[in-house]
This record gives sequence, structure tokens and C-alpha cells, in this order.
Amino acid sequence: MRGSLGGRANLWGMSMPSPTEIAVLILIGVVMFGPDKIPQIARKAARVLHFLKDIANTTRDQLREDLGPKYADLQITDLNPRTFVSKYVINEFQDDIDGIKSDIEGVRNDLDAGLNDLKSATGGQSDGSASAPDQAAEPATAAFGSIPVPFDSEAT
Repeated sequence: MRGSLGGRANLWGMSMPSPTEIAVLILIGVVMFGPDKIPQIARKAARVLHFLKDIANTTRDQLREDLGPKYADLQITDLNPRTFVSKYVINEFQDDIDGIKSDIEGVRNDLDAGLNDLKSATGGQSDGSASAPDQAAEPATAAFGSIPVPFDSEAT
């Protein structure tokens, strides 16, 4: 997902500024506030970012503690529903999914063996193509009578 100014998307779907956009913002800041106040503003911005990072880490640690040892490796990115489901829900059912896959594979093998037995019993003509008349050459008939139904072999 790209922002209106062409930045890259981050975790929350918001666009990240490109290096050119950052340079333009710094230039605007120098013009608006002057070179004397820029260091003070940068220190305040760094303190705010540090404070927000502490809040995020505290929230993550609190979630880990409240959810129990099963979610001890919880990360902020895991709170994305798709990631959470694939990491914690699907993994619990992976053994069941593998069992179902092996059952289906067993049924497929049984069907293949039955088909091979049928082919060997009929001499290799298991699809009935040699005994059935060629339906494309003859017109089809209606189900309740001998009225011919028009058939156009070039229609399909």
C-alpha cells in the first residue's frame, strides 16, 4: 500500500516517508523554526519516540503476562489477525491437517489400485470407448422416444 506521496507501507498500513520527503521536511523545519531551535525540537521528538517505544514494550510485556506461557514469544507484529491465526491457531491443527492429507492420499492410492485392477480385468478398456457408439457421428435421441434431437458437432 502506497501513500499519496509515494512512501513505503509499514506494519499498520501507513506510508513511510522516503528520504527525499524527509529532506524536504527538514528544510521546511529549518526555515520555519530557524537553526537555533532545531536541536531543541529534535531532543523533544527523540524523548517522545522513546516514551512511545516504552509504552509499546510495556503493553507487549503485559499482553505476554496476561496470555500466559503459550504466548511468551508474542511480538507486536503477531497482533495482525492473519499472522496471529497462522502462528497460533493453524499450528494447533497442523497434526489433524497432516492426518487428513495422509487419509486422502491413501484413498487416492486405493482408487488408483482399483482402476489398475479394472483395466487389467477388461484388457485396458476401462473407459468404455470401444463399446460405446460414436455419439458425435449420430444424432442424439430424446429420452422418451425415438424422435431425433438436432445435433451440431461444430457448436462446441
